[in-house]
Amino acid sequence: MNREKPAVLSVKRVYEPAARADGARFLVERLWPRGMKKEALAMKAWVKDVAPSDALRRWFAHDAAKWTEFRRRYFAELKGRMDALRPILEALERGNATLLYSAHDTEHNNAVALKEYLERIRGGTAAKRKS
Repeated sequence: MNREKPAVLSVKRVYEPAARADGARFLVERLWPRGMKKEALAMKAWVKDVAPSDALRRWFAHDAAKWTEFRRRYFAELKGRMDALRPILEALERGNATLLYSAHDTEHNNAVALKEYLERIRGGTAAKRKS
């Protein structure tokens, strides 16, 4: 039986080299990363509209103590941005995708939260398709 592997959604700092396994790469930051040239990112698209609002980004300020509340507020923002999420979701239908971010904190950043949100959406969509 030839079973297709499900697409993998990953997160990666923009300063790490691109890899074949990354699949379609999307920059998910509102601001362009310091010191990066566009050619160096080897990305499919810069999807600014999936990044947290400027007000939320400033409030969070990468404070791990605010992580739970940041995710709650960010997910609420994302609910109104399905059009902005579409390129990433469509890429995942074709293969792997990687969310690129520039934060120093590898555990508490918008790409990690966005990955969680997209996986919830994909899980809900998969469940709906099965029934």
